[in-house]
Amino acid sequence: MLKELQLSLSVILLLACGFLYQFTLKSSCLFCSPSFKSQQGPEALLSHRRGIVFLETSERMEPTHLVSCAVESAAKIYPERPVAFFMKGLTDSTPMPSNSTYPAFSLLSEIDNVFLFPLDMKRLFEDTPLFSWYTQINTSAERNWLHISSDASRLAIIWKYGGIYMDTDVISIRPIPEENFLAAQHSQYSSNGVFGFLPHHPFLWDCMENFVENYNPDIWGNQGPDLMTRLLRVWCKLEDFQELSDLRCPNMSFLHPQRFYPISYPEWRRYYEVWDTDPSFSDSYALHLWNYMNQEGRAVVSGSNTLVENLYQKHCPGTYRDLIQGPEGPVTGELHPGITPGQAQWFTPVIPALWEAEAGGSFEPRSSTTAWATW
Repeated sequence: MLKELQLSLSVILLLACGFLYQFTLKSSCLFCSPSFKSQQGPEALLSHRRGIVFLETSERMEPTHLVSCAVESAAKIYPERPVAFFMKGLTDSTPMPSNSTYPAFSLLSEIDNVFLFPLDMKRLFEDTPLFSWYTQINTSAERNWLHISSDASRLAIIWKYGGIYMDTDVISIRPIPEENFLAAQHSQYSSNGVFGFLPHHPFLWDCMENFVENYNPDIWGNQGPDLMTRLLRVWCKLEDFQELSDLRCPNMSFLHPQRFYPISYPEWRRYYEVWDTDPSFSDSYALHLWNYMNQEGRAVVSGSNTLVENLYQKHCPGTYRDLIQGPEGPVTGELHPGITPGQAQWFTPVIPALWEAEAGGSFEPRSSTTAWATW
């Protein structure tokens, strides 16, 4: 009898310990969904899986429909990978917004493999060449700070955790098969709007050192695509692309412009036109929509049959349904007002958040707006 009582008490004790353990997990991640959400921070999440990273360096919280489409399409193309969105406006004390007021934020927060993190740049830059630069710079005096801080942050995040960085105006259409790569914007010139590396790749360390040594915020793109191109020329013997072949360099690849830029920046309006036959983009992994160029505020209009509408329908159907076909009608290219976060997968802030920012070359405009440091 005594043994049976001891056994019963042992079982009850084990059950109680299990309950307390589960409660501890849930209390530290109250808005995480069951399976994918059990990991608590970007280190644990991204260090074990090759993640997809987006950034926001402004304080804005409600994504535009294009940002929502970029994040959703990545989550759809890479269902087994975490998609991490770092946002500077998030903190551990930010209140939750309502679904009706901030539909894009709520939409992204409900996708199983999308994770929203605060962005703390000082902590992010620790143990990198960027730390001393960041702690000494007067950010209020930097007129292009949203873009420069995004250029720096993407280097540090991918160096620390590995994975693929994408600007928030890049729609994913098929998986990228490369591990270590840069994307050509045109022949012998690299973009920094999409790139991927394994953790602690020496190319990114060299980029961070060069970022500091050659820091000049007055030259557009100097810390972004110009930086990538400078270092690429050191690492790789650049030649013009032959047909659709990528260039293979030591321990990395330089991918053909067709992989991400099949429509070049002077022709960006073609995304908002009706095509006789929609292109298959069979040689592309993702499409850069050149959001910075859209100063006219061209809209994605339901029923217009434009190329961009068809891309939304196919690659980010949730965004198309909720934000384009929603009860309030078509969504234009205008930015939404800032919000306080709502129904999201919240985590203890570990690194600062950015909305994606692509630094277009010193001679080419960046694919982001000033308000959305596009990361």
